[in-house]
Amino acid sequence: MPDNGYIALLVAVSAGITWALRALPFAVLVPLRDSVVVKYLSIHMPVGVMAILAIYTLTTVAGDTTGQLLWLIVAVATTAVLHVWRGQALLSILVGTATYVTLMSVWG
Repeated sequence: MPDNGYIALLVAVSAGITWALRALPFAVLVPLRDSVVVKYLSIHMPVGVMAILAIYTLTTVAGDTTGQLLWLIVAVATTAVLHVWRGQALLSILVGTATYVTLMSVWG
């Protein structure tokens, strides 16, 4: 059985490594806070990431039949119109998803 000093050393080393790995990203990001590139990316990347996710989802979800594709187009149009009209992402996503699920369940 290992002695208490050995176990304490293992716990201390593990805690030190864990703390260092959690602090490392913050230490690396400090010089980047005033970067022009980072500010540009923080403004434009969320839209780009959402566009890529939407395109990927639409290309993988599109069904085999014309009806499934039609319901997908209706649901996406509902989501887009509602978001432009109300400007609330959560509401738009929930209503668009509910529209798609309802259409696919009833006429799928």
